[in-house]
Amino acid sequence: MNVRGVPVTAVLVTAAQAVPHVAAVLARGGVDLLATVGPDEAEELVARRRPHVAVVELDGGEAPLEAVATLSAAAPHVPVVTLSGRPDHAVALAAVRAGATSHLAGPVAPADLGDAVRRTSAGEVVFSPGLADVLLEEFGRPAGREEPRPLTEREADVVRLVVEGLTARQIASRLVLSPRTVENHVQNVLRKLHLHSRAALVRYAIERGLA
Repeated sequence: MNVRGVPVTAVLVTAAQAVPHVAAVLARGGVDLLATVGPDEAEELVARRRPHVAVVELDGGEAPLEAVATLSAAAPHVPVVTLSGRPDHAVALAAVRAGATSHLAGPVAPADLGDAVRRTSAGEVVFSPGLADVLLEEFGRPAGREEPRPLTEREADVVRLVVEGLTARQIASRLVLSPRTVENHVQNVLRKLHLHSRAALVRYAIERGLA
């Protein structure tokens, strides 16, 4: 359930021929799975069923990644959680660039997947432990690109922790701030960078090495 006590609904997009184990994992994680569909039918299903979140398995060639990009463009109000069976950083970056809000790699416990889906539906960004730091370190800031407006040191601290997947309350505890102040910093950063969501901020930060 989400913070309002409403069951979180999801659709599963997978290229697997049989109903994958992920469906059972989602159910055990407390997520109401509406349907399972192949990448080619993802856009139509999401438009028809209107889930809170789309969960996309990436271990099926290029089609699942293309589905992420299609959903991001056609249904930007539905966040996407991508799953990969191996901790491949290039796959994670490709997913984020395609429009994924959250990404989990490797074997994922039911409780962790359910938690990631619920948090993503609430507007948070979730990565497997350590993945955000690795992406930021590996891909860094492309040369010759500057931010529209410079971030303050505190804003940069907040961005780094958002990318790591911390909640506003956790960031507040880490930086000894109030949750409201953290949210104010996030909103200021979004305005400065002309972005509209935390997911967009995470993609921007990873691609440009902001954190």
